Amino acid sequence: MVPSEATLTAKSVPVQEILEAKQQILGLEVLTEDTALDRPAADPDITSPGLALAGHTTRTPRGRMWVFGQTEMTYLKALPEAEARKRLAGLFTFEVPAVFVTKAQQVPAYFLEEAASASVPVLRCTVSTKEFYRRIKPFLELTMAPSTTLHGSLADVYGVGLLFVGDSGVGKSECVLDLVERGHRLVADDLVLASKQGNDVLIGRGHELQGHHMEIRGVGIIDVSALFGVRAIRQQKRIEVVVSLDMWDEHGDYSRTGLGEEYEDILGVSVPKVTVPLNPGKNITVISEVVAMNHLLRFSGVNSAQIFDEKLKQYLEQDYE
Repeated sequence: MVPSEATLTAKSVPVQEILEAKQQILGLEVLTEDTALDRPAADPDITSPGLALAGHTTRTPRGRMWVFGQTEMTYLKALPEAEARKRLAGLFTFEVPAVFVTKAQQVPAYFLEEAASASVPVLRCTVSTKEFYRRIKPFLELTMAPSTTLHGSLADVYGVGLLFVGDSGVGKSECVLDLVERGHRLVADDLVLASKQGNDVLIGRGHELQGHHMEIRGVGIIDVSALFGVRAIRQQKRIEVVVSLDMWDEHGDYSRTGLGEEYEDILGVSVPKVTVPLNPGKNITVISEVVAMNHLLRFSGVNSAQIFDEKLKQYLEQDYE
């Protein structure tokens, strides 16, 4: 397993942070002035209330932010005020972090009263519902993405994100430093912050206080950006291959053909894994470059090990006949 400093982190974002991040671009204003904005939102799937507003709340999720567009506001307007209050009060029992009203629509006083009674902040924006979704969803998915911290070094080698892992002192930082010297780029050393985006994309980056510093035993802390220039660093990179650096064990079971593929599970994403045994004289830097190039080749549909195996089988079958 990839050693990690922490397991999966379920992120939540206060409504206040959403307001500060998107206030200008969405034209947000708070309509419930006396309602606190520290309520946490943990579900990035922000949607309209749909059938829940009509009273069917059997499958209504808790903790979700709701969007009221023209359809929802028109529906409420068509109801008697007492019934509209009842529908809203029922909706607000599902631990709603916040409600957004789009297109600068007028919000009835009873709407704000029911929201304030349930301590649900109501925010109004000037953009259309479609534009609101387009701008808010990527922000929420990125901000609330599942994340973890990994002990390793991440480098961009020929455009492939290689995550080097292994025991402390095995030589991960030195390997990445050599790759930087050969024109590749450092993303993070020692501590990698990984977040899951979408279903199968892992993005790695360094801690903001860490920057692009590295610890080289015997030398100390170095600043890669200052030594090699901005072309030697990246702020973030997709983690595409895990390279495990292991000390040589004569009894170890190491792949000789590459036919048996290994994978590492990180945040529910299966990442290809290559185990490289270390012994004196082995050029780990060149091997790392080959790992990256081989990954690109496989991505294009060419599996060298499989092709060689098929040719060998064909030769043996002909020889047998």
